[in-house]
Amino acid sequence: MNYEYVARSEDNRIVKGKLSATGEESATDMLAYSGYSVLSLKEITPFFQAGKFSLLSSNIKLTEVIMFSRQLALLLESGTDVVTSLELLEAQMTNRGFKKIVRQVISDVRAGRPLSEAMAQHPRAFSPLYHRLVSVGERTGTLEVVLRRAADYIERSYVTQKSVKNAMVYPIILLVVTFGVVALMVGFVLPAFSGLYSAFDIELPAMTRGLLAFTDWSQKYGLWVVGGVAIVIVIGLIYIKMPAGKVRWGKVMLTLPYVGRINLLNDLSRSCRTTALLYQSGLALPEVMTMVVQGTSNRAMTNALSDVQQAMIAGEGLSGPMSKNKLFLPLMVQMTSVGEETGNLDHTLNVVAESYETEADEKTKAMIAM
Repeated sequence: MNYEYVARSEDNRIVKGKLSATGEESATDMLAYSGYSVLSLKEITPFFQAGKFSLLSSNIKLTEVIMFSRQLALLLESGTDVVTSLELLEAQMTNRGFKKIVRQVISDVRAGRPLSEAMAQHPRAFSPLYHRLVSVGERTGTLEVVLRRAADYIERSYVTQKSVKNAMVYPIILLVVTFGVVALMVGFVLPAFSGLYSAFDIELPAMTRGLLAFTDWSQKYGLWVVGGVAIVIVIGLIYIKMPAGKVRWGKVMLTLPYVGRINLLNDLSRSCRTTALLYQSGLALPEVMTMVVQGTSNRAMTNALSDVQQAMIAGEGLSGPMSKNKLFLPLMVQMTSVGEETGNLDHTLNVVAESYETEADEKTKAMIAM
């Protein structure tokens, strides 16, 4: 479940944000572990989330955010101040929606607001992970470095998304074509042969008779079958919008033949990249895991990561809890353990991500070539 919170930090600042947890008590424990005193905590319903974020994010492309991040980092490295850098970028933008957002960010920064807080007001362009990274960069004086890392991360995420789409589109096209061919055969081709065979009054093989009988049955009851299938699909779509249905559907998407393995590899590589990026930037592991959980769309994987997060807060580390869930593959568990022991968690997770991305890409290409 996702929550909005208002809390007081150890230095007496009021902090607002969002996190994912298994319940209110778990969310409160996570915030307390991070040094926050909870003032208010409110669950975000799926309907609220869809209305506020998903619908509005479609008109700003990831490639535009990547280019913006790289150019802003370049300008800052050259010694240009933040406001001037943003003004230069805003002047050359062609996307009106993004241009308007950057213009508002400029206005907020001029008024004395930190860049990260100004960006946080515009989730259409800047995700919670993005503006949290910017906040770390501001605090540590490494804003341009963080922006480059963010651009690299978004670019890899973009490639991963394309890989997932390619993996899903191929079997869907195959199913549609197969269904179309069967419908054509049953509706037009086989009935013509049925009449021809009847005219000659010849003895047909058992398989041919069965095929023609199936054709006759389909013509009589085909509409009922189509209607029944449509009802089942509608019920299924309603079910997967429910919490239990989302978890079940998430498991299905990770266990399908061929496609499931690709989806699992992509989800794990994204989680590894996110963890490595945030940890490398200096965030504490509890906050890192909160961001990782929030950035995962597959509900089964979200629950698995949330369980790891709760166990980590209880002092069990990362690799131990991971080993108890089969969604976390052996390489990830082993390398996480090595990273914890050596203090190079970000490096080992990047190695795992690279390995999984390569495997997912190879499997996608192999499936399409079949």
